[in-house]
Amino acid sequence: MPSKVNYTPTEGMEQAKLFSWAHMQTYFYPELDLMFHVPNGGSRGKAEAGRFRAEGVKAGVPDICLPVPRGRYHGLFIEMKRQQGGRVRPEQKAWMDKLQAQGYLATVCRGWEEASNVILAYLEEAI
Repeated sequence: MPSKVNYTPTEGMEQAKLFSWAHMQTYFYPELDLMFHVPNGGSRGKAEAGRFRAEGVKAGVPDICLPVPRGRYHGLFIEMKRQQGGRVRPEQKAWMDKLQAQGYLATVCRGWEEASNVILAYLEEAI
């Protein structure tokens, strides 16, 4: 009998699923059209990394932004992680703390389903 492979989708796959889900929810929540990914991650050569820093890219900025105020929050930031594995780096934690101090909700979500639940709770002011 073949062994069962333990497969965990990558962070990028989870994020793509989240944006697909969000697209399907825009009839009920048109604000989701404003949600976007901040492309700070990935591997880059030294020259490209230096150019990106000069253009304002900053390490630790959360992956997803929903610039829609709800309740006491100015907007929502999500640091997306895969369902299993993946750790929050110190610079990511620092960014989330600073965003929260400025009145944003900033949180870590493991997988697209957790992120979709956070987004719905946020939009419905259940957070």
